[in-house]
Amino acid sequence: MTIGPPGAEVLRGGPVKALIVTALLAVFMLPLLRAVGSRALSTLSTLSTLSTLSTLSMASETYASGTHCAAFVTCPNDGVAKELARAIVERKLAACVNIVPAITSVYEWQGKIEEDNEVLLMIKTRSSKVPALAQYVRSNHPYEVAEVISLPIDQGNPPYLKWIGEVVPE
Repeated sequence: MTIGPPGAEVLRGGPVKALIVTALLAVFMLPLLRAVGSRALSTLSTLSTLSTLSTLSMASETYASGTHCAAFVTCPNDGVAKELARAIVERKLAACVNIVPAITSVYEWQGKIEEDNEVLLMIKTRSSKVPALAQYVRSNHPYEVAEVISLPIDQGNPPYLKWIGEVVPE
């Protein structure tokens, strides 16, 4: 690309070229923006503001990353899973427990590779409740070593995260 009036020295690349292109765009865009009128600019400004507000409210809405978590517990069967899930919610250790049936677990136990059909509990709670949740599961689970692990929730649907906080007290 060459820039400049006929007969002028050709400018190639670099900051000088970028400066000239920017200046030319500004000179040609100003009359165009004036021609479009203040109404179009006002509409663009409003849309930009709404987009920014929407992004901020969905991203933050006073939720601190890691305040809540998803905890996981495996169970030997549906009966144990339902009993634990109901008790966990009744004791306000979680707002919700999903029961995921028919998973297959492959793991090492006492030097052997084992394979079992299990049921998975996916538990949504406050991160601060995980120690109490783990204690409850250890005391009421039939396994010698029950799985209780948790992963922090970084982001999510603000109303849902708010609901977890309302259902599960500090």
